[in-house]
Amino acid sequence: MSSEHFDVVIVGAGLSGIGAAVHLKSNSPDRSYVILEGREAIGGTWDLFRYPGIRSDSDMYTLGYRFKPWTAAKAIADGPSILSYVRETAQEHGIDSHIRFSHLVSKASWSTEDAVWTVEATQEGVTRTFTCNFLFLCGGYYSYKGGYTPDFAGMDRFKGRIAHPQNWTPDIDHAGKRVVVIGSGATAVTLVPEMAKTAAHVTMLQRSPTYVVSAPAEDSLANWTRTKLPAKLAYAVTRWRKVLFGMYFFRVARKQPDMVKQRIIGMVREQLGPDYDVETHFTPRYNPWDQRVCLVPDADLFTAIKTGAASVVTDHIETFTETGLQLKSGKTLEADLIVTATGLNLEVMNGLALEVDGKAVEPGKLLSYKGLMYEGVPNLATSFGYTNASWTLKCDLTCEYVCRLLNHMKRTGLRQATPRNTAGDVTEVPWLDFSSGYVQRTIDVFPKQGDKAPWKLNQNYALDLMNLRYSRVDDGVMTFSNPARSNRKAA
Repeated sequence: MSSEHFDVVIVGAGLSGIGAAVHLKSNSPDRSYVILEGREAIGGTWDLFRYPGIRSDSDMYTLGYRFKPWTAAKAIADGPSILSYVRETAQEHGIDSHIRFSHLVSKASWSTEDAVWTVEATQEGVTRTFTCNFLFLCGGYYSYKGGYTPDFAGMDRFKGRIAHPQNWTPDIDHAGKRVVVIGSGATAVTLVPEMAKTAAHVTMLQRSPTYVVSAPAEDSLANWTRTKLPAKLAYAVTRWRKVLFGMYFFRVARKQPDMVKQRIIGMVREQLGPDYDVETHFTPRYNPWDQRVCLVPDADLFTAIKTGAASVVTDHIETFTETGLQLKSGKTLEADLIVTATGLNLEVMNGLALEVDGKAVEPGKLLSYKGLMYEGVPNLATSFGYTNASWTLKCDLTCEYVCRLLNHMKRTGLRQATPRNTAGDVTEVPWLDFSSGYVQRTIDVFPKQGDKAPWKLNQNYALDLMNLRYSRVDDGVMTFSNPARSNRKAA
């Protein structure tokens, strides 16, 4: 079977993959690369999700790339705007010509003898083979095959339509209909106010509350800064302002959770008024940032509730009925359309079957190195963003580090970089310290992190900035080996 060779194979043409290619082109311009994308379009998440109101739950000054200023007025951007931003980036840098669409990667095997990965991708039922010196997985952390829906009793009895946001299609009509959205996370709080604009009524049905914080859709200070400073400088100033505030908020939430909890709940009371049952519907049992905090722009969710276009019910589902839902409290909810905003199915390392010298890689038994490479796995990195801040902040740093690693290998004539846990005194802890159901369902199959550097996952941009942009690549843990053949002969 013939194959094509590239210095780097990037898997995924979404926000992370396009960013990776730009960094590679800028920082390691002598490296050949290809992007293998399983779908037929650029954009990843922002092309896949089509549900009403799809938007970011992070500000675009930090979700945007470091190298490309976000210049639109809205800081909390809608999905189509973000998709345009990603595609525009690909076109501006000539990345789009390096993408192979409909190439679904399923397997990759490393050979130490040849110092290459052999990557298998399926295109229209035909297996295509690629080889590369470095494999960069940028396909995110959830399965594109479908979202998670619990096995609710009686679902087959319901005469209306049941839809999961991940599988939204244009023919799903909610205008003038009674809608129940099951869930209370970022997707649910996005769907409810948007659908409430034209639905007869929208009910958000949740088992338990989530922390919800309102923020202006437009950042007036950022927009003002852009009128006073050059675009790149204004973007950098706003980006750092957002980063520092996010770090501060997260730190305070960890150090003084009760204070932060009361402040968030107090803000909800200010929005909904003294007569609303905030205790039942917006007071979580966990502390802030034990799960991700939901952001709503311009208080749109609260406005929909106040006008009566939407409501929140906190209860458990007993069973689906022909006309809606029977709840465990005895209450019933009538519905024409039920949306199961019940989460994602996480996928480790893009769902690839990996082998190193003929031995299968078991991700759940690996230690993660700096949150991007893995113990005993050579020349492979994953782009995995923050859970407590914007995804792209970490991905930008990851890409910079990968380029530094590639440049070091070329400079030294060594073809292999492998993290090795030689100290043996690292205690394993879960990859993510998150109590969210979508994380806990699959956390065992994800790699572990350690309790000390460089195995510890910081979830802190300032620390990662030092560890990934400025620290030594040859730190004694990253092992460089496998000299180029010409070097072997010279030795």
